[in-house]
Amino acid sequence: MFSSSCEYGLRATMYLAAIENGDEYISIGRISEDLDISFHFLTKTFQKMTQAGLLESQRGPSGGVRLARDPEEITLRDIVFAIDGPGLFTECILGLPGCGDDKPCPLHNQWATERERLVDMLEEATLDQLVHDIETLDLRLRASLPTS
Repeated sequence: MFSSSCEYGLRATMYLAAIENGDEYISIGRISEDLDISFHFLTKTFQKMTQAGLLESQRGPSGGVRLARDPEEITLRDIVFAIDGPGLFTECILGLPGCGDDKPCPLHNQWATERERLVDMLEEATLDQLVHDIETLDLRLRASLPTS
């Protein structure tokens, strides 16, 4: 449903919120390694998020990225819109141009209902709530499971 870039951005911002240390910048290399995400792909994703005002970046040896706002002020909707744009919430799920109430596709009414539920969930979920769940429920952000 989300682009790979958006999935990575969601995981990376949750990661940043979980390890946020005030004004400290976290290196993109560290995030890339810890989350098993391509460094170059993550860098491009972070550029979009920085342009949207969700992240701040700094170059140099002590550079990296950090959240631009408090985790309780950043919703998943903010992140999805910054990376993938509003298309998921406005376009036909089958990709048909002109789909709407006048000329609906076969999934138009069902998708409208599910889209509203999805938007509500993304608007209500903040990074601090998700970090709480990650910590208390021992949830993972890394794609691959650790080997034992």
